[in-house]
Amino acid sequence: MLAVETHDLCKTYVSVKKEPGIKGALKGLFTRAKVETQAVQSVNLSIEQGELVGFLGPNGAGKTTTLKMLSGILHPTSGEAKVLGFTPKDRNPQMLRQMSLVMGNKNQLWWDLPAADSFAVLKELYEVDDARYKKRLAQLIEVLDLGDKVNTQVRKMSLGERMKCELVAALLHAPKVVYLDEPTIGLDVVSQKRIRDFLRELHQEDGSTILLTSHYMQDVEELCDRVIIIDQGKKVFDGRLQTLKDDYSDSRRLTLSFSESVDQDWSAYGRVVESSPEQVVLEIPRQDAAQIVGKALQELPVADVSIQDIDVEDVVRRLFSGSKE
Repeated sequence: MLAVETHDLCKTYVSVKKEPGIKGALKGLFTRAKVETQAVQSVNLSIEQGELVGFLGPNGAGKTTTLKMLSGILHPTSGEAKVLGFTPKDRNPQMLRQMSLVMGNKNQLWWDLPAADSFAVLKELYEVDDARYKKRLAQLIEVLDLGDKVNTQVRKMSLGERMKCELVAALLHAPKVVYLDEPTIGLDVVSQKRIRDFLRELHQEDGSTILLTSHYMQDVEELCDRVIIIDQGKKVFDGRLQTLKDDYSDSRRLTLSFSESVDQDWSAYGRVVESSPEQVVLEIPRQDAAQIVGKALQELPVADVSIQDIDVEDVVRRLFSGSKE
């Protein structure tokens, strides 16, 4: 069953262009030039129930606009969308009770109230029964380590604590579809890791459909098998993360650590990423990896060696630039 489906989904914003100066202001009283910006262009999505999908793209690519249309906040200019069989722009209460949107730079909690009070209000809004609410809340608080924070005024929490509480608020009603827009933005690496672990456990337990946007590629690599990439409002890739790496990276990253200092011209081995007398990191052709490693082991005082795929962040950057180099 498809949880999220779109056909030629488009969103165009119309703004008024004002010419500078007094002359431009006077002219604007009578005629105004309109400028159209296509934020999303003919995007087609098919996401099965229970999938956890990474939704990637550079700033301004149209990711947040797409999520807002899928959640009913924005109406598409053209095309159509279906979420759990409902049309999002209709904002049907049955659909709203089964979905949730978390935006890393927006708050849904009441700033001057303790988080626990906001949770209680959301319980009533989503019509969650008492027994289910208590069980769900206790589970979320325990997993996110918020036991001593939920009775603290939201404005007095750290960014990481607020983000965890935002997740609790969004997941209290056990939604079937969850949109996560930069859920780890601005958090320290420990908080990011805790939230990733939490999302993985939640997905396995609830079987919910999750569409995740993030500029932290670690989020995507740890959580998502499938990624969808858009650029300038258009879908440019939809497939497995490993396929993306294979198709847009002909290289691997070779790290050599030495038992003694080495002063070496590395041009015969590959492109230098990092270098010191004790260690070098090289980018090498994938098909030549075995040959180059053998050459290094034979000619150099190698104490340790590791080979890794290129970071997905580099792969995505190459995809946007249209290059595999």
